[in-house]
Amino acid sequence: MDEILYAREASIGIDEFIEVLRQSSLGERRPLADTDRMERMIANANLIVTARQEHTLIGVSRALTDFAYCCYLADLAVDRRHQGHGIGKRLIAETRRHAGPESMCLLLSAPDSIGFYKSIGMPQPDNAFLYKRER
Repeated sequence: MDEILYAREASIGIDEFIEVLRQSSLGERRPLADTDRMERMIANANLIVTARQEHTLIGVSRALTDFAYCCYLADLAVDRRHQGHGIGKRLIAETRRHAGPESMCLLLSAPDSIGFYKSIGMPQPDNAFLYKRER
Protein backbone atom coordinates (compact mmCIF):
# COMPACT_ATOMS: atom_id res chain seq x y z
CA MET A 1 0.00 0.00 0.00
CA ASP A 2 1.31 3.45 -0.93
CA GLU A 3 1.96 5.98 1.81
CA ILE A 4 -1.10 7.63 3.33
CA LEU A 5 -0.78 11.32 4.19
CA TYR A 6 -2.89 12.70 7.03
CA ALA A 7 -3.47 16.46 7.20
CA ARG A 8 -5.74 19.12 8.58
CA GLU A 9 -7.27 20.97 5.63
CA ALA A 10 -9.23 24.22 5.68
CA SER A 11 -11.72 22.76 3.21
CA ILE A 12 -12.07 19.96 0.68
CA GLY A 13 -13.78 19.75 -2.69
CA ILE A 14 -17.44 18.88 -2.65
CA ASP A 15 -17.03 16.19 -5.33
CA GLU A 16 -14.27 14.35 -3.47
CA PHE A 17 -16.20 14.64 -0.19
CA ILE A 18 -19.32 13.14 -1.75
CA GLU A 19 -17.27 10.40 -3.42
CA VAL A 20 -15.52 9.27 -0.23
CA LEU A 21 -18.88 9.23 1.58
CA ARG A 22 -20.39 7.25 -1.30
CA GLN A 23 -17.52 4.74 -1.13
CA SER A 24 -17.96 4.31 2.62
CA SER A 25 -20.95 3.08 4.59
CA LEU A 26 -21.69 6.68 5.60
CA GLY A 27 -23.02 7.61 2.16
CA GLU A 28 -26.26 5.77 2.88
CA ARG A 29 -26.99 8.20 5.72
CA ARG A 30 -26.02 11.52 4.17
CA PRO A 31 -27.94 13.73 1.69
CA LEU A 32 -25.48 13.14 -1.17
CA ALA A 33 -27.92 14.31 -3.86
CA ASP A 34 -28.49 17.65 -2.09
CA THR A 35 -25.33 19.44 -3.23
CA ASP A 36 -26.25 22.72 -1.52
CA ARG A 37 -26.63 20.98 1.83
CA MET A 38 -23.41 19.01 1.35
CA GLU A 39 -21.56 22.24 0.51
CA ARG A 40 -22.87 23.82 3.73
CA MET A 41 -21.70 20.78 5.68
CA ILE A 42 -18.16 21.39 4.42
CA ALA A 43 -18.25 25.19 4.65
CA ASN A 44 -19.39 25.20 8.27
CA ALA A 45 -17.07 22.51 9.59
CA ASN A 46 -14.07 24.05 11.33
CA LEU A 47 -11.93 20.93 11.68
CA ILE A 48 -11.42 18.70 8.65
CA VAL A 49 -8.77 15.99 8.74
CA THR A 50 -8.05 14.00 5.60
CA ALA A 51 -6.31 10.79 4.62
CA ARG A 52 -4.93 10.92 1.09
CA GLN A 53 -3.12 8.39 -1.02
CA GLU A 54 -1.41 9.83 -4.10
CA HIS A 55 -3.55 13.00 -3.65
CA THR A 56 -6.80 10.97 -3.70
CA LEU A 57 -9.10 11.40 -0.71
CA ILE A 58 -9.57 7.97 0.88
CA GLY A 59 -10.75 9.07 4.32
CA VAL A 60 -12.11 12.13 6.08
CA SER A 61 -13.05 13.35 9.53
CA ARG A 62 -15.39 16.36 9.55
CA ALA A 63 -15.84 18.02 12.94
CA LEU A 64 -17.12 21.13 14.71
CA THR A 65 -15.16 22.31 17.72
CA ASP A 66 -14.40 25.28 19.95
CA PHE A 67 -10.82 23.98 20.45
CA ALA A 68 -11.27 24.55 24.18
CA TYR A 69 -13.91 22.19 25.57
CA CYS A 70 -15.71 20.01 23.04
CA CYS A 71 -15.41 18.55 19.56
CA TYR A 72 -18.33 16.95 17.71
CA LEU A 73 -17.06 14.50 15.11
CA ALA A 74 -19.91 14.75 12.61
CA ASP A 75 -18.52 12.46 9.88
CA LEU A 76 -15.88 9.76 9.83
CA ALA A 77 -15.66 8.08 6.45
CA VAL A 78 -13.09 5.72 4.95
CA ASP A 79 -13.40 4.33 1.43
CA ARG A 80 -14.42 0.64 1.74
CA ARG A 81 -11.40 -0.39 -0.35
CA HIS A 82 -9.11 1.05 2.34
CA GLN A 83 -10.92 -0.05 5.49
CA GLY A 84 -9.23 -2.38 7.94
CA HIS A 85 -5.85 -0.63 7.83
CA GLY A 86 -6.23 1.73 10.81
CA ILE A 87 -7.20 4.80 8.77
CA GLY A 88 -10.37 5.55 10.74
CA LYS A 89 -8.55 5.15 14.03
CA ARG A 90 -5.79 7.48 12.85
CA LEU A 91 -8.30 10.08 11.60
CA ILE A 92 -9.91 10.11 15.05
CA ALA A 93 -6.50 10.44 16.72
CA GLU A 94 -5.56 13.35 14.43
CA THR A 95 -8.93 15.02 15.01
CA ARG A 96 -8.45 14.76 18.77
CA ARG A 97 -4.90 16.09 18.49
CA HIS A 98 -6.03 19.14 16.52
CA ALA A 99 -9.01 19.77 18.82
CA GLY A 100 -6.57 19.84 21.73
CA PRO A 101 -6.18 18.03 25.05
CA GLU A 102 -8.82 20.18 26.77
CA SER A 103 -11.54 19.09 24.32
CA MET A 104 -13.66 16.00 24.66
CA CYS A 105 -14.58 14.29 21.40
CA LEU A 106 -18.06 12.90 20.85
CA LEU A 107 -19.88 11.34 17.93
CA LEU A 108 -23.06 9.54 16.98
CA SER A 109 -22.38 6.09 15.59
CA ALA A 110 -24.30 4.28 12.89
CA PRO A 111 -25.54 0.96 14.31
CA ASP A 112 -23.19 -1.01 12.03
CA SER A 113 -20.16 0.99 13.24
CA ILE A 114 -20.55 0.55 17.00
CA GLY A 115 -18.24 -2.48 16.92
CA PHE A 116 -15.51 -0.43 15.24
CA TYR A 117 -15.59 2.27 17.92
CA LYS A 118 -15.54 -0.36 20.67
CA SER A 119 -12.61 -2.13 18.98
CA ILE A 120 -10.47 1.03 19.06
CA GLY A 121 -11.26 1.58 22.74
CA MET A 122 -13.57 4.58 22.41
CA PRO A 123 -15.69 4.87 25.57
CA GLN A 124 -19.47 4.63 25.09
CA PRO A 125 -21.42 6.95 27.41
CA ASP A 126 -24.85 6.12 28.76
CA ASN A 127 -25.84 9.69 29.52
CA ALA A 128 -26.44 11.24 26.10
CA PHE A 129 -29.63 12.75 24.70
CA LEU A 130 -30.61 13.57 21.14
CA TYR A 131 -33.13 15.60 19.17
CA LYS A 132 -33.25 14.06 15.69
CA ARG A 133 -33.24 16.29 12.61
CA GLU A 134 -36.64 17.22 11.24
CA ARG A 135 -35.61 16.72 7.61
